[in-house]
Amino acid sequence: MDLPAVSQRVRALHAQMTLDEKLAQLVGYWVDQGDDLVAPMAGEMATSTKYEDASAHGIGHLTRVYGTRPVDPVERAEWLWNEQRRLRERSRLGIGAIVHEECLTGLAAWKAATFPTPLAWGAAFDPELTEQVGAAIGRSMRELGIHQGLAPVLDVITDPRWGRVDECIAEDPYVVGTIGTAYVRGLQSSGVHATLKHFAGYSASQAGRNHAPVHMGRRRLQDVVLPPFEMAVRDGGVRSVMNSYAEIDGVPVASNPELLTELLREEWGFDGTVVADYFAVAFLHALHGVAADLGQAALLALRAGIDIELPTGDAFVGPLRERLATDPHGLADVDRAVLRVLAQKEELGLLDEDLSEPPTEVALDSPELRELARRSAEESVVLLSNDGMLPLGAVRSVALIGPNADAAESLMGCYSFANHVLAHHPGTALGFEIPTIAEALRVELPSASIEVERGCDVEDPDPAGIDAAVAAAARAEAAIVVVGDRAGLFGRGTVGEGNDVDDLELPGAQRRLVEAVVATGTPTVVVVVSGRPYAIGWMLEGPSAAGAVIQAFFPGEEGGPAIARILSGSSAPSGRLPVSLPRSAGAQPYTYLHPVLGGPTEITSADNTPVLPFGHGLTYTTFAREELDVADAATDGTLVASVRVSNTGERTGTDVVQLYARDVFASVTRPVAQLLAYQRVTLDPGESATVTFDVPATRLAFTGRDGRRIVEPGRVELWVGPSCAVRETEAAIELTGGTHALTADSPRSAVATVSPLVRESR
Repeated sequence: MDLPAVSQRVRALHAQMTLDEKLAQLVGYWVDQGDDLVAPMAGEMATSTKYEDASAHGIGHLTRVYGTRPVDPVERAEWLWNEQRRLRERSRLGIGAIVHEECLTGLAAWKAATFPTPLAWGAAFDPELTEQVGAAIGRSMRELGIHQGLAPVLDVITDPRWGRVDECIAEDPYVVGTIGTAYVRGLQSSGVHATLKHFAGYSASQAGRNHAPVHMGRRRLQDVVLPPFEMAVRDGGVRSVMNSYAEIDGVPVASNPELLTELLREEWGFDGTVVADYFAVAFLHALHGVAADLGQAALLALRAGIDIELPTGDAFVGPLRERLATDPHGLADVDRAVLRVLAQKEELGLLDEDLSEPPTEVALDSPELRELARRSAEESVVLLSNDGMLPLGAVRSVALIGPNADAAESLMGCYSFANHVLAHHPGTALGFEIPTIAEALRVELPSASIEVERGCDVEDPDPAGIDAAVAAAARAEAAIVVVGDRAGLFGRGTVGEGNDVDDLELPGAQRRLVEAVVATGTPTVVVVVSGRPYAIGWMLEGPSAAGAVIQAFFPGEEGGPAIARILSGSSAPSGRLPVSLPRSAGAQPYTYLHPVLGGPTEITSADNTPVLPFGHGLTYTTFAREELDVADAATDGTLVASVRVSNTGERTGTDVVQLYARDVFASVTRPVAQLLAYQRVTLDPGESATVTFDVPATRLAFTGRDGRRIVEPGRVELWVGPSCAVRETEAAIELTGGTHALTADSPRSAVATVSPLVRESR
């Protein structure tokens, strides 16, 4: 591959560099890494090189300066500014370091705002809000001298047993792509480079196990896994990509030039940097066994297309230098990567001499951030069922029960600073306000008597506290049981990185707790606060069914008040399921994007139909979707679909208008339903709006038998409904013309417009 096109300034700087200076630019250094390990196998891979020695020739990245231990942001900023000055003034070439941090649920730093987890972004179906959140997070990062954020995660959910589901957005690649691209735009609008994770196939691991092999054909890879990344590259202009730990059909992604170079760069036109997921280069030797030593691992990664080794230089410094002595052809691979890194640093201003003064005060949890956190949390809460019990209204006494009822940590995802880092620092204050559901409900229902009982712990199967919870429920006018997960990493918690499961029952004794409370006869609401969807069909119908069930995917610092407002009725639910609610662990992996034979049929006794489908979510009002109108279109043209949506209830509410399609006959099997477009619409009682979607026919593209992504002519069924499974208003069209092959310029997103609202007579 040719050397990248860069500026004369970068070219001249590169020409001056020694080999040691070049290699230094290709690695990070984890200044704070010590006994408190927050990354997989960090202890085994930890470098013994002192920072002064590692940075003698400069350094490419500084790893998680703020995000490894609780450090005061202002004091740390002063250290960082001084360190950047030292690198510029005392190293021969005066090149500053890129500072990267995690930012999946907000900046992962002490005292910083914590937003809902990405699965909640998906539940909100609101790319515009996600973009605002990304921009706000980016402003906080840039103020602290951070240049690159390791987010968003664009892995399409395949199996809810996988522990990292809470880091993902949805099981639908279009939802992942549109919302993930919105986050990229937001973060980068603030001058911080976003990093797509994990390219590619990571979430499709065997049996939902972290780092497990991926068995996947080319068609599923191209049609489901890759589109979100392509959208973020082509439409979002993302500046960095991180490789997946996965091996696909026996080839580790970190050593796969077909993905990291031929597809990403040559086909999609990506011109940023590819960073290694932590220790992924060393894993080519230690875990995958495709490299005999670290030097060979380094060359495999470089030649595949990885530019920067993170978090430290285990392979790209000493071992690579030794390898180059016997394989000088690798120098060209080094030069290519160095030029990309220098170009990124030029773009970020790290080659300039001027350095501003560090901040003397920072507001990492400002009113603006909290307002965005509140809106994000409220929009993401999904009402799964309701027999009329919600909203609660003027209740006099409430039994608030469950391990997550009065636990702030239960509201945050595994990559929140609190659960990711502070778990290693017991006794350290969170540094920001995060009201629990119990605290928020007391504010929301000031005249009600609220009795709190844990009933059981999240993980412990001991049912000893259930009797006290049952007694409290029997005394109350209403019971609210709050169950679910506790996020953590690698065995610490029930969900999160490395916390994979082999069943989808609620952890510990929580099912017994819910069933016992429901059995008292007291009207009961169940609130599930979790990082994955659980098999909870038993609480939706049958003898243990609750009066109402709410699903909240780790809603962040304003999640407690958001849930309390929805329970009371001062706010209305508007979230929709971004992932199917599973029937059982044995029905996994499952996706609503299945062909006919991927769903229930008469030729098998096993039923994998989800308990609730993708897109499902109730409100406190009712909606009618009518008059779907779509005209025939060419395979290289645009489908224009319009639908009338009316609020037929008594309260203001928000509908997520969902347009689905089915390609009835094709040269390869196609899914029984595919989301083409969506749009949030808020209507007052009696109000109607016409939503018009301009959908490029390329939204119906698939990988044909010859490996090209194409749009074929033929009949297409379309519908709008409250989920993928309900055809409330339908239409059918013919795609006309010849088979159309996608090109680099082919549009990949739909555009929605909403007519002026019309008040109807009641």
